[in-house]
Order: sequence, then structure tokens, then C-alpha cells
Amino acid sequence: MSETAQTLRARAEIDLGALRANVRALRGRVGPDVQVMGVVKADAYGHGAVPCARAALEAGATWLGTATPHEALALRAAGIDAPVLCWLWTPGDPWDDGIRAGLDMTVSGLWALREVTEAARRTAQPARVQLKADTGLGRNGCQPADWQRLVGEALAARAAGLVEVTGVWSHFACADEPGHPSIGAQLETFQEMLGYAEKAGVEPEVRHMANSPATLTLPETHFDLVRPGIAMYGVSPSPEVGTPADFGLRPVMRLVGSVALVKDVPAGHGVSYGHHYVTERATSLGLVPLGYADGVPRHASGRGPVLVGGKVRTVAGRVAMDQFVVDLEGDDVEPGAQAVLFGAGDHGEPTAEDWARAADTIAYEIVTRIGSRVSRVYLNE
Repeated sequence: MSETAQTLRARAEIDLGALRANVRALRGRVGPDVQVMGVVKADAYGHGAVPCARAALEAGATWLGTATPHEALALRAAGIDAPVLCWLWTPGDPWDDGIRAGLDMTVSGLWALREVTEAARRTAQPARVQLKADTGLGRNGCQPADWQRLVGEALAARAAGLVEVTGVWSHFACADEPGHPSIGAQLETFQEMLGYAEKAGVEPEVRHMANSPATLTLPETHFDLVRPGIAMYGVSPSPEVGTPADFGLRPVMRLVGSVALVKDVPAGHGVSYGHHYVTERATSLGLVPLGYADGVPRHASGRGPVLVGGKVRTVAGRVAMDQFVVDLEGDDVEPGAQAVLFGAGDHGEPTAEDWARAADTIAYEIVTRIGSRVSRVYLNE
């Protein structure tokens, strides 16, 4: 299939102009001395890491963030030389390459500090490391009970010329739930752990804790740097926090399929696997060539909203691997017509949040799961 034909079948339109505007809006929510890290992990939440990274930097982000070192190294391979923090390392990961690429590498435990210092000896080059504190999330990061030893060994490695400690940071568990008691508790713990590190002699370039919801609603958490992820793509981190429009943000991705087939069927006709949808009357069905292999959630079977022929319709029956069906109710829709699964909502189309509700999940997952079989088309490059 040619690229053009693939794009006609299904495409995710990525509005880089909207992304730049979102970054500028996020910069407007923080103080003039607070830097913005554009988080481009998971292929920029499904939007395309390299184009989105470049657009974010053009709009004023000064750092980029990734989860895996391979994501970070791909940015370097694309010629992006901005500061990049990578936080999810596992034993045996490419520390040497990270040092040579000038990555900031997160250390959450002694094993990681030892591996990165060994890499620094091999490369004869100091490693840029940031120490991550587990202030209550319970995932990555160093527990308070182990913090003194980690800080001490990091300072010893610095004295040996093996590392530069460039940052101290943490991550919230419930910043998307306004008023949750863990927010204040985590902030207090971070301030204590940061204070200990600085008193011991750590001189971080950046101190940071704020993810998207904290960037939007908790100015006391901004420190030197904020790390907006999903908000940069114009998706709200939580309906409880607010809608994208509440924060001056605009969704960046628009997911569109081309109706592959329209046919008339009689009343009582089963539709898709398991016949969970049976036509109540003679009607017409439209086939949309997108399925769970493309990231359309099967959990949204019978519930997912789609704009086809000027109306929002619901997925009829089960979402299959490569396709799903909508009941067109006899409306005049031709093969090749657009089926808009989600977008900004400006023209009556559903949003990623609508699909999240239909699939009992979060909008993060809806945009991030859109697969590689769906062509990315970049607008306003």
C-alpha cells in the first residue's frame, strides 16, 4: 500500500501549531524563572517524538523528558541537542551511550549509581545524574530511609570526578485529584529530602516535581522546572482538574478513518463478532477500517462515539482487530466519507476524553495507544 493510500485509510493529524500554542500557554502559567520540560516519552504520547520535541523547543521549552534511554538517544540521533532527562533505567542499559550523548540520567538507587559510575570510568567522562526521591508515589525513586546513603555515595562519586549531580526531583501520585491529602504530604517530604541533599553539598541545577496537573493547578510545586506531559498535547490530565479549554489548551491529535464500505441490511441482522448488536429495522451500515490493532479500544465496543455523515454515531457491536461498524440509519453516506473518532471538538466531533469515558480509561491511554499502522500527518510544521 502506498503512503498516500495508507493515509487515506486512516490517519492521525498532528497539529504542531496547537502544540506550540499549548507550550506557550503552559509557560504562561509558571514564573519567568521556571523552565518547562516537554515530556516526549512513548513517542510523544503517540504524537511523534521528534516533530513534537522540535515544536516544543521552538515554543520555549528548554528541556525534554523521556522514559527510556533508547527514546532519549533517538532524539540525539535526530540532531536534537537540548537537555534531555531520562528516568527509567534498568540494569545493563546503555549508560556509556547516555554519557557520550550528554543525557541527564536519573538515579533512584545504589545499583544505578554504581552502574553509571562504572560507565563514567569506562568513558573517561563524568555522568550527568539526577537523584529521584520517592516522596510517596511508591514507584521509581529512592525511599527517605535510603536517601542519606544515596546522597552520600553520589557526593563521593562527584568528588572522584565521576558524576555531576544536576538535579533532584520527585513525582506526584494524586496531583490530578485536587485537595488529595497526599499532595501536601509529598511536597513536604520532597522539601525535606531536597533540603538534606543541599545541606550535604548537592548543588542541583534544577529541582522539580510538577507534572501536568501540578503545573496547571499547584504553583507552589513549580520549583525550577515543570514537566508537562499530557497537557502539552492539549489533553486534560483529569476532568476534575478542568477541561483543556479551561487552561487555554487545544488537543493536538485528530484521528480520522475513511469509510470503507456502506451496505443495506435487513432488520434482525447481527453485526460484528458475537452479534452484540442486532439491527432493529432495515438500515445501512458503515465500515470503518480501524480496530484494536490500531489502538481503538475494544472496551469501547458498543459505546465509542464517531462523527460520520454529520452525526455522532456509536460503534455498533464489537471493535475488531482491524475494523468496526457504525449504524448509518439509512443516511446518505458514501464510501470514502470521513469517520472522525476524536479531535478538538470544534466541529461536533468526539474528543479523546469522550473515548476515555466510553472505554472506562483515561485520555492519556486513548492518544498514546494509536498504533504505527495509522499514518501521522503533521500540520503547521
